[in-house]
Amino acid sequence: MASVRLDNLRKVFDNGQIGVDDASFTVEDGELMVLVGPSGCGKSTVLRMIAGLEEITSGAVHIGDRRVNDVAPKDRDIAMVFQSYALYPHMTVAENLAFGLKLRGHDRQTVERRVNAAAQMLGLEPMMGKLPKAMSGGQRQRVALGRALVREPAVFLLDEPLSNLDAKLRHSMRTEIARLHRKLGATMIYVTHDQVEAMTLGQRIVVLKEGRVQQIDTPMALYERPANLFVAGFLGSPAMNVLTGELVDDDGLVLRLADGTRLPLAGAREPEEGAGRWLTAGIRPEHLRLAAPGEAGFEARIDVVEPVGNEIFLNLALNDIPLIARIPPQPLPERGATLRMRLAAERVHFFDPDSELRL
Repeated sequence: MASVRLDNLRKVFDNGQIGVDDASFTVEDGELMVLVGPSGCGKSTVLRMIAGLEEITSGAVHIGDRRVNDVAPKDRDIAMVFQSYALYPHMTVAENLAFGLKLRGHDRQTVERRVNAAAQMLGLEPMMGKLPKAMSGGQRQRVALGRALVREPAVFLLDEPLSNLDAKLRHSMRTEIARLHRKLGATMIYVTHDQVEAMTLGQRIVVLKEGRVQQIDTPMALYERPANLFVAGFLGSPAMNVLTGELVDDDGLVLRLADGTRLPLAGAREPEEGAGRWLTAGIRPEHLRLAAPGEAGFEARIDVVEPVGNEIFLNLALNDIPLIARIPPQPLPERGATLRMRLAAERVHFFDPDSELRL
């Protein structure tokens, strides 16, 4: 296996659009790194530049100790798994797994050994004689993984490999990829727009927006200390609640909204130069709670109640501001009723309203 290092990587397309802007990070040997962001943020472009499928405008890609900018894709010792399975429809599973090895001139014994090992690891043995059209989406995706696996590459590149699967299959395949990574100890770079996939799979995550790296850290560090408002809002489902107002000290911190509504924040960590300034406060849905009798709080109107089994998503309206709370299952009043809510002040995030950077 090998590490992958990107140094000031930049991609400008022929029409002048900047696809990737000054991306620098290192994927350590044996690490599973996830690139995540909305559509068009540059994550697949980064992956394609690492693979050699996209020309680099400036900067450098290193795989191990080798600079590979001018190395052909076939010589980079990488294997790629795409969103489309890209299986040969006229070939059986066994033939699909073996085809790339035969093209590279491996002897029959090596081909058989690697194909059998991959089939056993991915549970493909009962279907080795099947054609792709006779298989489910999850099975075909396992064949695509197996085809990469038999290569025994230095680096695996996975470009949204689960996006064609239904929710149940996505979960099982996600577990399979995590298990596969643990077993192989392989270097993997995984691209997805799904923040749940990113949080559950990645040992570290690179968050991208409009071609620029926003933050790189472990999943929980990103969740608990987002560097800016974009990262805060992108990671987490449902998304973080965002409120802008003036932070005042009135026998304890209070966020005073533009319409005069006061949200008590006693116990919150006061940001530097905090009191007396306008800022943006972010609060995760699980930290917006029902106020107990006698607790300081504020009133919000019930808009929609979404029971999902082990929890309830409570959509609220604070005047014209939408809020969402994640609460345990319990009886609730009808839509339109008013509830008294409170913010878990110690879990509030503060951001500069202009730069959107964390305070």
